[in-house]
Amino acid sequence: MLEDRTTAASSRTAWPAAYPVGYAVVDVETTGLARDDRIISAAVYRLDARGEVEDHWYTTVNPERDPGPVWIHGLTSEMLEGAPLFEDIAEEFASRLQGRVLVAHNAVFDWQMIAREYARVKREAPVRQRLCTIALSKELGLPLPNHKLESLAAHFGVVQQRAHHALDDARVLAEAFRPSLRAAAERDVRLPLLECRPLTEWTDRPVPRQSGGYGGYRPTSWRPARKRPACPYPNPGRYEDGKPLKQGMRIAFSGDTSVERDLLEDRATEAGLHVATSLSRLTSLLVTNDPDSGTSKVVKARQFGTPVVDEAAFGQLLRDVEPSDG
Repeated sequence: MLEDRTTAASSRTAWPAAYPVGYAVVDVETTGLARDDRIISAAVYRLDARGEVEDHWYTTVNPERDPGPVWIHGLTSEMLEGAPLFEDIAEEFASRLQGRVLVAHNAVFDWQMIAREYARVKREAPVRQRLCTIALSKELGLPLPNHKLESLAAHFGVVQQRAHHALDDARVLAEAFRPSLRAAAERDVRLPLLECRPLTEWTDRPVPRQSGGYGGYRPTSWRPARKRPACPYPNPGRYEDGKPLKQGMRIAFSGDTSVERDLLEDRATEAGLHVATSLSRLTSLLVTNDPDSGTSKVVKARQFGTPVVDEAAFGQLLRDVEPSDG
């Protein structure tokens, strides 16, 4: 019913001439968030200029390493053993992206993972622009409680069946993107399109396969206990807008994130940042998608004058963290 109403309204909308002619709604599941992490499944829904579905595609990918947080994505080493390598699906994946705007929830993450996989096989993904549905929901002023995909889906009455399964996440996002696009067109909102540049800052740190296919963790509804090593770098002080992060900076997180919090914190730790569980006058930066909330960390950040950025901006900053002077 939602799709019928959306299609009818879409046909009546005067479409902005500057809008793209097609979109590729993408979701990838990965072994983690670091530069040496790999894609283990990918899905693409191709949409026309008005957001109507043309077709969809899904594949698992053998990362040739431990699959990482199986308790999130559900893909074990045994399940991925016979899957194609990325180089085997690169051509088909590229044909799904060619000439379209890449659309994803927290698009900078999906784009970086895709771009690095293509760099590993000495190719470039045929993508020139991306659109983040988190940014679009902000442009539209949608009354969402947080920036999770499930909240965006609920707002538009889209039922999520298998969270963190690439195909279902891409379907949900495609169905939620269509009414978002229509609303933007009706109000002649400029779409938050960003340029996609090929990435080269990837590494291939050897990661052994774990026995049992669960990344060293037992299949359970509880996450494994996590104890992070102490940050070896001194705190260089607060983050300054327009400048890069520096190793040793104390980073605190508040509220919901579109990427699993554990994975986001892992990536910050691997970059040499100090992930803090509380906020104090020594905190360098607070990462939150809801800076107007009344959480204790946000309130303290206001009191202390601690800089605040959202998750997407933090993802960009993580691309280039300066080494410590100490």
